[in-house]
This record gives sequence, C-alpha cells and structure tokens, in this order.
Amino acid sequence: MTGAVRGGDGPGSHDFAVQDTRTVYDGAIITLRIDDVAMPGGRVAEREVVEHYGAVAVVARDDEGRIAMVRQYRHPLRRRLLELPAGLLDAGPDESALDAAQRELAEEVDLAADDWHVLVDLALSPGFTDEALRLYLAEGLHVLDSAERHDEEADMAVEWVTLDDAVARVLAGEIVNATSVAGILAVAASDARDGGLRPVTAPWPDEPTALRARRPTR
Repeated sequence: MTGAVRGGDGPGSHDFAVQDTRTVYDGAIITLRIDDVAMPGGRVAEREVVEHYGAVAVVARDDEGRIAMVRQYRHPLRRRLLELPAGLLDAGPDESALDAAQRELAEEVDLAADDWHVLVDLALSPGFTDEALRLYLAEGLHVLDSAERHDEEADMAVEWVTLDDAVARVLAGEIVNATSVAGILAVAASDARDGGLRPVTAPWPDEPTALRARRPTR
C-alpha cells in the first residue's frame, strides 16, 4: 500500500508516503493496522491507525422545537448516556450515509422525516483513527410503527428535550457524548445565524472507506 499527502518544498509540503502496512487486529467493529510512513528528514515512523466503519447521527426536531434523544447504556463508561439517535455505516456498500441516518432514526426512535440537511461532519479523533461521522438535521417528523430492538437498544428510553434545555445540559456536563454535543451546539449555532445548512448531497471527503472495503457486507 502506498500513499502521499501533498508535495513540494518547505513546511506543509512533505509527502507522507506509506512505505508498508500490516494488520495487527481485526475485530467486530474496528481493525488496527500499522503504517510505515516517511517523515520529514528521511526517518520512517510507525503510525497506528484504527479503521472504523464511520457513523451517522440525527438531530430530529419536531414542530414544537424539541429534539429526540435516547438514554442508552454505554459499557466502556458503565453508565447510561443521553444521546442523539446514531449508528454505524455497516450495512454494506449500497447504503448511503443518508439511508443509514434514516434507518437509524426509524430503528431507535420510530420516526421518519420529510426534510433533511447536513448539519456538521466530524473527524472524531484523527490522530489515530479514520472514524468520521456525519450529523443530519431532520424535520417534518412523523411517527412509525415500533421497531424491534435488541441488546443495549432494547433498554433505551426516548426523551424529548427542548434545544435550550439540551444546550444547558451540554454546558452543565450532563450530555457528554461527543457526537451529541456537536449536534446540539451546531443546531443552536445554525438557528442563531438563520440556517445556511448543506444539502444531503454535499460531498463528505472524510467518509471512512477502508473497513467497509474489507467487509463489503455486514
């Protein structure tokens, strides 16, 4: 595997060519690979990269200005967190990010929406992982039949929260999920500047592809 980032002379122009790569762990939702990368000055350094499916999340806002949130158990923290509906891009190559967001909204909170926009794109920890997430704003909501839920999702509780209350909970440290913090604050900022959101067809240059290429089906 080879690759390069930028070319030319001077700071900010070095080609970070990948001279070799190897997989050291292949798990259910992540793969860990090690790349040998050419550094400025001629040194070759190992860089650990966690490949991830990527994900989508949804700020679903009703006509009263409330947003749908779920209280879900997160085992690494050993507690329940208040979060936006979200899920992995793990359903195969034929499902777009928008399709995945619509699926997750139906599966987690039994909702569909007529109006969709891209809210923000996140690179969640680019120092070691290609994990990226696209957040959508969904409005014009209508209720669907209850979905069947399993494992942690079978224990989820849906809560409707006003945007002002959600922002207050973020600032109080009560909402700590990074995706949810970003989505809530992004909607508040968008409202303050009267919109300007991107269409759902907007390019997503950092959408992860490596893990999905390894595993084309779920």
